Amino acid sequence: MHRILLVEDEEHLQHAIKLNLEMENYAVNAVGDGNSAIKTFREEKFDLVILDIMLPETDGLMVCENIRLHDANVPVLFLSAKNTPADRITGLKKGGDDYMTKPFDLEELLLRVKKLIEKSQKIQLQSEGKTSTIYKFGENWINFESYEAHGINGKLDLTKKEILLMKLLIENKNQVVSREHILKVVWDYTVIPNTRTIDNFILALRKYFEVDPKEPRFIQSVRGVGYKFVE
Repeated sequence: MHRILLVEDEEHLQHAIKLNLEMENYAVNAVGDGNSAIKTFREEKFDLVILDIMLPETDGLMVCENIRLHDANVPVLFLSAKNTPADRITGLKKGGDDYMTKPFDLEELLLRVKKLIEKSQKIQLQSEGKTSTIYKFGENWINFESYEAHGINGKLDLTKKEILLMKLLIENKNQVVSREHILKVVWDYTVIPNTRTIDNFILALRKYFEVDPKEPRFIQSVRGVGYKFVE
């Protein structure tokens, strides 16, 4: 039985979607806000996420970013009242696999769910036995699956937070990522530490990957805003 995480804050709509998915023999875990979605996704395994964008506490775009840092493959279907081409493009850029606008046809939703899960399973089967995802920059490399890396002083093992931070910066290559955004996406969704925490992690990463940490080539500071990965 395939498992689906449904994130929808409109109770009647959440109930209707959940009921119809269960009638198609899906196991559905439904939540009504962004923070609960992040917590539930981290604690359980899902084959698909149906995600509203306008949510209480943490919006669906940031939820999707968080999901993508932890799982690059699970299909994410945005279901939103925001229906302009720009909204769709933003949703897909943030890691969505499909985008439906409200109001929607229920039969079409069920069909898209079925197709996304089938496609995901085929990709998973094709990727079995292949090498892990490795990102190279300069003389460095990072394996995002094994947490292994190679820096200026040779091989090393990164912590989970270090991996997530590097992945977020690399996925937003050449774009400034604010300290606040980093903390919300990489750190615990309920406990936001002091912004000095992120600075300390950046210093450590520079020691791993920069020939001259004081004049960084890859992990650069943007004064008063945050950091960006430049290659």
